[in-house]
Amino acid sequence: MSFKARLALVAAGAVALAVVAASVVVFVVVRGQLLGQVDNALRDRAHTVDAHVEPDGRLDIGGPPSFGEAEFFQAVPAKGQALLTAFEVQFSARPLPISTAARHAATGQGRPFFSDTQAGDTEWRVLTIPGRPYALQIARPLTEVNHTLHTITIYLIVIAAGGIGVAAGLGLAVSQAALRPVRRLTETAEHVTETGDLSQRIETGGHDELGRLATSFNTMLGALEESSRAQRQLVADASHELRTPLTSLRTNIEVLAGERTLAPKDRERLLSDVVEQLGEMTTLIAELIELARAEQHPEEAQDIRLDLIAADAVERARRNRPNVTYTTAFEQSMVHGAPSTIERAVANLLDNAAKWSPPGGEIEVAVRGDEVTVRDHGPGIAEEDLPYVFDRFYRASDARGLPGSGLGLAIVKQVAEAHGGTVVAERPEGGGTLMRLRLDGRKPS
Repeated sequence: MSFKARLALVAAGAVALAVVAASVVVFVVVRGQLLGQVDNALRDRAHTVDAHVEPDGRLDIGGPPSFGEAEFFQAVPAKGQALLTAFEVQFSARPLPISTAARHAATGQGRPFFSDTQAGDTEWRVLTIPGRPYALQIARPLTEVNHTLHTITIYLIVIAAGGIGVAAGLGLAVSQAALRPVRRLTETAEHVTETGDLSQRIETGGHDELGRLATSFNTMLGALEESSRAQRQLVADASHELRTPLTSLRTNIEVLAGERTLAPKDRERLLSDVVEQLGEMTTLIAELIELARAEQHPEEAQDIRLDLIAADAVERARRNRPNVTYTTAFEQSMVHGAPSTIERAVANLLDNAAKWSPPGGEIEVAVRGDEVTVRDHGPGIAEEDLPYVFDRFYRASDARGLPGSGLGLAIVKQVAEAHGGTVVAERPEGGGTLMRLRLDGRKPS
């Protein structure tokens, strides 16, 4: 059974319960009202009756009752048969069944009470008035009341059946309208599954739960589309970047393995080129792995000292780049993030600054609040290259002859965005390049 059918069935069931409950309440209320009218008529009649038993054993009520009102009178003794009036005897009426409560009322105890009794095919409403040695019973048939209740019952059944049918139809229509966004979402998901087209989107027309679901689904598709695009771009860029060193490496190896005799200097130069190209490829592959690992398996964040992270990165840079001087200005700073990825980003900024610094040049490193700044005094970045220095595999024209993969600053950007921050490159006064790595600045827990 479909969800739409189940929803319509639930709506019809709920309406059915409500209609049945309402019908029962209506039936009880109407029956109470009709019986109340009969009871009031019996009370009024009891006030006008002057009943006593004649010596011949017949009940005298001070004149014959009104036959049109279909009233029935009898006197109930504590023991024995009931006594009828001459009127009932004339029409060969039979006494109504006598209950134990009526026998007890013949002792003169208790208060008047109403009861229902069955005599033949007729149901009677009986008012019993205690007395001694007889209790007086005045009764009226409930034929008209039962007929009215029967008619009302038929009407209620018809109304209930019609209401359930209408509720089922309306429930089906409402469920179809309410589930239309879900149907569009399902169709879009099936289309994406069949075609792999992540550019599909669902039209959102409200701010309810289904509207938010559609918005979330569109956001998910957008994220998947961007991730897929980034993966394709990464593969394309990696293929392009690896093609040149692989071609050069293959050429050099073929020359070295050829039958032609090379001069020792030429062989040494070719071997040096091969080692250098292998080193560049190793660095490129390592940084590609680093990018993929950071995207797929982000490190768990924790509260860390940003100034201590930067100090460790500077110490390693001093050992690896002894030809430049590092000056630091660190303020104690607590941030919430992944220690190893932040340290890698700072190390990449330091490595980039050292690569562009002249021998003996100075690199200024500072930590203030949630920001790390690294400034070198090299030639600086051209104005037209500033918007692209953090793109993957982008290398400015001046950097084509320098070692590097073009991924170092891309990793810095990835780390900054993963921590809700930014990284920018500036051209400060006095020359050189100033890099600003800012994290999200959220207070540690």
